[in-house]
Amino acid sequence: MSSQEIPENYINSIGMKFVLIHDGEFMMGSPDDEEGRYYYREGPVHEVMIGNDYYLGKYEVTQKQWAMVMGNNPSYVVGNNRPVEGISWDDAQEFVKKLNSLEGTDKYRLPSEAEWEYACRAGTNTKYYFGDDEADLHKYAWYGEDIYSVGHLNPNSWGLYDMHGNVYEFVQDEWHSGYEGAPKVGTAWDEGISDIRTLRSGSVNADPSTCRSASRTSIEADISLNNVGFRLVMDV
Repeated sequence: MSSQEIPENYINSIGMKFVLIHDGEFMMGSPDDEEGRYYYREGPVHEVMIGNDYYLGKYEVTQKQWAMVMGNNPSYVVGNNRPVEGISWDDAQEFVKKLNSLEGTDKYRLPSEAEWEYACRAGTNTKYYFGDDEADLHKYAWYGEDIYSVGHLNPNSWGLYDMHGNVYEFVQDEWHSGYEGAPKVGTAWDEGISDIRTLRSGSVNADPSTCRSASRTSIEADISLNNVGFRLVMDV
């Protein structure tokens, strides 16, 4: 199937909506002089080739979707259309396993860190996917407040919502403190600290600088927090 024949949007059996992200190249990380940059964590800036199209969740996985697959709701701030939180990276892997079984496929997974940032940036190289002016962040991200239902603020130009703020999002990669030796092909980066996993996106109760496109942090794989969730990739 050629890329021209792949639908730009997809909805699965439990109502998860996906947006087709086309292959391409981008500069990952932040320059030394970017305001809000956290020292060496976000550098060096390096070119990454995303070699294949993939679907990425239009929204973070919601509590309703989690409950349909897992039969429970571990979230602290309850609401069907709020992002699921209070789950660990290990829990997210179990969700992926069960969703793949439910859908009769093996295509669902967490995004790599490079896939996540590529999709977040949506072709930009500014602090945020809407530009550099922090004063506009409230139009695109929930931060410094409560967790809200997904999809109420402005998306990026590729149609993805809440890539800045609301909840931190797990990616597949093991944690590395910087990008020296990082893959250049967009795959998940192993050979780091295997029991610590990478988080992207920023969250509520966070400084605006943590919502930047290049911002990154980490968490133990078996720890769950009330401001951490995830969105999924579905391979084409």
